[in-house]
Amino acid sequence: MTHWALNITVCRWLSAMLLAVASGAGVQAQTVVLSQAPIRLIVPFSPGTGIDLVARTLGPRLAERLGRPVMVDNRTGASGNIGTEAVVRAAPNGSTLLVTVSTLVMNASLYPQLTFDPVKDLTPVSLTSWGQLLLVASPKTGFKSTADLMTAVRNAPGRINYGSPGVGTPHHLAMELFKSTTGLFITHIPYRGNGPALTDLLGGQIDTMFLPIHVALPYVKSGRLIALGIGSDKRHPLLPELPTLAEAKVNNVNVDMWFGIFAPPATSPDLVAMLNREIRDILLSDDVKKAFQTQGMDPLSSSPAEFQRLVEKDAQRWAQLIKAQKISAD
Repeated sequence: MTHWALNITVCRWLSAMLLAVASGAGVQAQTVVLSQAPIRLIVPFSPGTGIDLVARTLGPRLAERLGRPVMVDNRTGASGNIGTEAVVRAAPNGSTLLVTVSTLVMNASLYPQLTFDPVKDLTPVSLTSWGQLLLVASPKTGFKSTADLMTAVRNAPGRINYGSPGVGTPHHLAMELFKSTTGLFITHIPYRGNGPALTDLLGGQIDTMFLPIHVALPYVKSGRLIALGIGSDKRHPLLPELPTLAEAKVNNVNVDMWFGIFAPPATSPDLVAMLNREIRDILLSDDVKKAFQTQGMDPLSSSPAEFQRLVEKDAQRWAQLIKAQKISAD
């Protein structure tokens, strides 16, 4: 082979190698570099809820860090399933994310006819926070403690009632766990949303219910509701004198709610890792900690794998309760 022919061969080989490297780099870049299209944070519940607060707190900071618009999209209905399905069906390109709460794993057992699996058909990105539920009562009941409630229920099974925003909500399943743990029967009165249930609780039409701490706190402070206990494994700084339900001799009724962010199925690990890093750094900022903590939520991030394990464990726990209590969303 002549030197001229050899040079041509070498040039062609180098060109092919450079093209292959460039192509490979391009593929890798697509997994970690987002477009400039707006990001939709889909919240499957109405504005003003705890999970809506999470999305609206993280959204502007995520937009600043990523250099692209971030919009909160409230897709309500079907106990969160409508908004969740929108993310399950979305393109896995980082432009659509789900901001949700532990209701997600409850729905996996409550709605067996869903066309998707809320646990298996999403990609966990990061835990964002924990929230607590308070067991509260109307002052008209005369209850001052969890023991008072339990005594009244034992003396007249079925007469004491409790409200919830609907079947399958954390408020509902928290009380069902309380009933299962204590062996007591309290009549369930489901409502269409938290607002009507709270109105009737304040008016004394219903006796008791579980409420998120940020919802209950103003009414507890003003004396319009009586806080009986907190469904957590520790007391809360906003109500340090309020005992946990375990301290109130109700065994371990831990109904803490987790909040977190998910991506559509098949989202690349590199993209998930990048989003996880950004969210983790946002959650470490003092202003975000303050915004969450004043609403009774504790900011806490996780790795995607840690979040996946939490979701799977929680799904199993609530599935067992739903089966044992024969709870149906139909």
